[in-house]
Amino acid sequence: MKLYFHYCLSHSSNCYILGAEDRPDAIIIDPGSMDEQILEYLEKDNLNPKAVLITHDHPGHIRGLRTLMRIYQVDIFAINRHILDNRTTPVKDGNKITVGPFVIEVISIPGHSADSAVYRIDSLLFTGDALTTGLTGSTASSYGAATQINRLRSRLLSLPGDFTVLPGHGPPSTLEAERRYNIGITRHSEIQARKPSFRLGYLKD
Repeated sequence: MKLYFHYCLSHSSNCYILGAEDRPDAIIIDPGSMDEQILEYLEKDNLNPKAVLITHDHPGHIRGLRTLMRIYQVDIFAINRHILDNRTTPVKDGNKITVGPFVIEVISIPGHSADSAVYRIDSLLFTGDALTTGLTGSTASSYGAATQINRLRSRLLSLPGDFTVLPGHGPPSTLEAERRYNIGITRHSEIQARKPSFRLGYLKD
């Protein structure tokens, strides 16, 4: 596979292009912009985008969609079906999508947003804002933070072996590094450990 990285200045977000080795099929992940550099990536290697994967519907991850759709005929996949005037194919946790030679597993990680998804393709994890290098996604409540951490632990950090983590913002990482050193995860564990525990008892007459 060929992996291209594009930094979207407008929202300091990452866009990725994944191309096949022996055919023109390609996938775009989180087109926060659609500019000349992305077109150069595609045209230089004669790549033909077949699908777009959206990790969540915040502007920094979907802003280039309308321009992209004017140039290429692609299928859009996201948990939120309402992206781009309902022209999105909805997916859910555990779905497996086949696009050309790519098999894509959908992993739902709500918390940063209700529609946050991670896409697993071979040993690559496109994590959006749910998991970035050293941090977890910002949330609006302690309930959202707990939900996100629990899902990260049960659905992502528990994956056997190591994977390359490709986040929506910041540099890439590895799943093993995040298991060991992610501050968002370790802080949550420390907070949970400090919470007082209560036992239910009965008063005797």
